[in-house]
Amino acid sequence: MKLKKIIIYDEPSIPEIKISNLVNFLKDSFSANIIIKNNFFQELDESEINLLSKTRIFDIYKKYSMYEPKQKSIMLEKELCKNSSLMENTIKIEDAKNISDVVMYDGFEMQKFIREQIKSTTNDTLHIIFTNRLTCTFDESDSRYHGRAVICANPAILSTTGIIEAPAKSKEFYIQAMANKSQGLDINNAKAMHKGEFLEYHDSRLSKIMEGYILQIIFYNITGESFCECLDCRLNNAHWQRDLLYSQIEVSKLCKKHQKILDMQK
Repeated sequence: MKLKKIIIYDEPSIPEIKISNLVNFLKDSFSANIIIKNNFFQELDESEINLLSKTRIFDIYKKYSMYEPKQKSIMLEKELCKNSSLMENTIKIEDAKNISDVVMYDGFEMQKFIREQIKSTTNDTLHIIFTNRLTCTFDESDSRYHGRAVICANPAILSTTGIIEAPAKSKEFYIQAMANKSQGLDINNAKAMHKGEFLEYHDSRLSKIMEGYILQIIFYNITGESFCECLDCRLNNAHWQRDLLYSQIEVSKLCKKHQKILDMQK
């Protein structure tokens, strides 16, 4: 399938997303028309916000089932839609005493919700929604939810929080963090010792990393496959932060197989 149009819905609360750089990257890589739209969630009305709040998850060990959200969840969602920068004030995974305190969403349920709002999805037009909401999917292999950076298909969701939270940090970092906790120190001490080894919030490398995830989304929609097993490829589905930084920053290119496919799209 050849894409004629790629529509990106911006997330202005993340200034590290250099939207003009991403547009230039896409124009250099594809012949499709690139369109930038405002934050998708800011355009929602009250009834749509109510539906969006239904995509939240509160127990990572239970598969999603439809429920009626409490007023507190709806009010939080209203505030986040009006001002997505408030997401920074919500509890992060590393700070949470209870995982249910973290604001998380079922990625596939959110995707279905977005598709219903867009209504006009076609095979030659790809919608990519940037968000700082944490998208998750349920893994049958260990019966729990995991954070995800990207939900492919159309519309696709690219979570900046997922990019930071989903790929794991090094084992050495977690050992140091646990040692610090036993000594009454917070996690920032461990972060300082391993600075640069993983992405952090408002990381200057974020925009470059997003290029690779956008490629994964596009490849999924033109070939049906989004990932590559080769670590020396930007389509590598990194499970570790070190692998993510290696593929996207150090290598920063596609393998020969996927570069050939990309060249055919120009």
